[in-house]
Amino acid sequence: MSSAVDYINEQKAAEAFGGQSAVFDEIYGDDTIIAYKRERVRRHVLKRINPGGSILELNCGTGEDAVFFAGKGYKVHATDISAGMLYQLVQKIGKHKMNKKVSFELCSYTNLADLKNKGPFDLIFSNFAGLNCTGELDRVLASLPQLLHPGGIITFVVLPKFCLWETSLIFKGKFRTAFRRFFSRRGRKARVEGTFFKCWYYNPSYITRKLKKEFDLVGLEGLCTIVPPSYIEGFAEKYPKAFRFLKKWENKLKTKWPWRVVGDYYIISLRKK
Repeated sequence: MSSAVDYINEQKAAEAFGGQSAVFDEIYGDDTIIAYKRERVRRHVLKRINPGGSILELNCGTGEDAVFFAGKGYKVHATDISAGMLYQLVQKIGKHKMNKKVSFELCSYTNLADLKNKGPFDLIFSNFAGLNCTGELDRVLASLPQLLHPGGIITFVVLPKFCLWETSLIFKGKFRTAFRRFFSRRGRKARVEGTFFKCWYYNPSYITRKLKKEFDLVGLEGLCTIVPPSYIEGFAEKYPKAFRFLKKWENKLKTKWPWRVVGDYYIISLRKK
């Protein structure tokens, strides 16, 4: 894929999420499974970064994670390609009086060389499949080492090429959804707020292979492997006992094969050598 085509796709994604920014928290803020996912991701990060460190967040969205980590004593530089999302972040920074803890910058993760604040940082963080919105993930990964302290961590939450829950939808006759990750080498069409853009799927092996010279793998766990994905709406509210049971087993199996690689997402962390 050419950089020009990827740039156009990024602009479409920025338009889509910008259109959703004003209602994003209203739509997803009270979702039980999304809250579970955020808790899992945050717990994973906090186990791997020293107190009081600095964080560069990619595709920060409305700033839910930026505000959370700032509240834990970290200094966060939040970036996003959507001006609408950053506007929502600014409102939260003011509301929580975190101007000294959270800074922000309009910047695509494919143009990190243009960052005004280049750190170096203790953690580079990307949540909930933001990195799946580019067909040039290799370009993003190549720009990371110079932004990290030695021993610094990267933590990404990424959609893999296979999801057990999603594939099982074949039994409900939802063939397009069940197989959409299987034939995605050139990207698959996504739609947010009426705007179409492409997304790609990446297995953990892709990331570890691209970064093996400069990073060591320090964490890999599946997310929504046994717990259903959040797009199966209302599951946790309709079946609270089942939800608690599935959470318990996902917690036990999240780092085991094959569960660490067959979820809706995986959480991966690597340390700079």
